[in-house]
Amino acid sequence: MTQEQFKILFDLYFDPIRSYLYYRSGDVHVATDLAQDTFMRIWEKKMKLDPEKDVALLYKIAGDLFISHYRRERLRDRVPQEIRFEQAAAGPEEAMQARELEDHYEKVLGTLPENQRIAFLMSRVEGLTYREIAERLSLSVKAVEKRVSAALSQFRKELITR
Repeated sequence: MTQEQFKILFDLYFDPIRSYLYYRSGDVHVATDLAQDTFMRIWEKKMKLDPEKDVALLYKIAGDLFISHYRRERLRDRVPQEIRFEQAAAGPEEAMQARELEDHYEKVLGTLPENQRIAFLMSRVEGLTYREIAERLSLSVKAVEKRVSAALSQFRKELITR
């Protein structure tokens, strides 16, 4: 795709793609960023698109980028609220110990490599199977098993030795 062809495609479809993303996200800034990412992906991959025939592909790319963005945001927003230790009615000493354990857990979670943390949280917070995680992250099931196992090993090491 030449620069001129890309410019025509961009001029024709940037606003409609941004509107589509705005309708899905409700945030004009997110919609603009994702629309720009859509066209950057087309430019970087040197895709040859016909502005009249390949409109659906533009919307598909934009929709996929929105879903990826939404999942990342949802995971980031959910983790702090959902990973909470439940404690039964306990005295002040047990409550303090539970809070210390929770703080240590969050600290260990923060030290995990991103790939382990994501697989671990998808498994434990979202309740996904290793196969579902593998499909979402485009990995093999063995790779997911290894990541979650490594995360659990790190938790065992850090929480038991504290």
